[in-house]
Amino acid sequence: MTLSISWDLYRTFLHVLKARSLSGAARALGLTQPTVGRHIAELEQGLGLALFTRSQTGLQPTDAALQLRVHLEEMQHVAASIERSAHGHKEVRGAVRIAASEVVGVEILPAIVAPLRAAYPELAIELVLSDAVQDLVGREVDIAVRMTRPQQDVLLAQRIGDLTLGLFAHRDYLARQGAPKKMADLADHSLIGFDVETAFLRAARSELGAWSRDHFAYRCDSNLAQMALVRAGAGIGVYQAGLASRNSNLVRVLPRLMNMPMTTWVAMHADLRENTRCRTVFDALVKGMRAAMA
Repeated sequence: MTLSISWDLYRTFLHVLKARSLSGAARALGLTQPTVGRHIAELEQGLGLALFTRSQTGLQPTDAALQLRVHLEEMQHVAASIERSAHGHKEVRGAVRIAASEVVGVEILPAIVAPLRAAYPELAIELVLSDAVQDLVGREVDIAVRMTRPQQDVLLAQRIGDLTLGLFAHRDYLARQGAPKKMADLADHSLIGFDVETAFLRAARSELGAWSRDHFAYRCDSNLAQMALVRAGAGIGVYQAGLASRNSNLVRVLPRLMNMPMTTWVAMHADLRENTRCRTVFDALVKGMRAAMA
């Protein structure tokens, strides 16, 4: 086994792992199929490991390959972070990777990053949209919009304010079914909620006894899909109050009984405070998020 294996071989390996074929990896990398095959053979020889087996459905990774993948993806994150840092240390150019929830990423961030990109045309914005918490310390992303206060001392964080969640329904639904007057009335309505129990769901249940999976007529783990169902008049579901105010057809129900403020933060690694590119995007996010929540 040699310790001087080229990163190009590892990069090819990751693409083959994703595509499950040499031809698919070749197209993604802009290489020929024989070149990709040679890279995998050289990597297997250098590591002394078999990385793939052939099957009718394509190349199947071995257990060794799956273990190797974890370490290589960590290396890939670090390498990408180094490149972003190097390109943007003194200028607003290069990529900035931003993590946010689906709802924030779709409903709020576009109006912030579009004019920012217009002002700095050499800037590239990478959006990672998920309710999962991305690792800022490990540099999976450069900046994150979070609904919980960052705890690590190495992070620079700005408190934005509270995003308030409430129960909403389309006015046509309420015209058909009537508006609930008390908590117990929810049992007679079509409720829109999650399929898999989450921390948010458990917190909501403490305020709404009927807010449990068994009572949901529509179950989906995508917040965007739940919001679309509310707008379509399918039933009553959770919606950000600020976003609901943009749609005159949405009506809040039981406002005094269901009122969940979620404190929002913008955070990045403190080491990036002197990085002109990241600091520019960070400041724009703080300003834009505060304006959107005003």
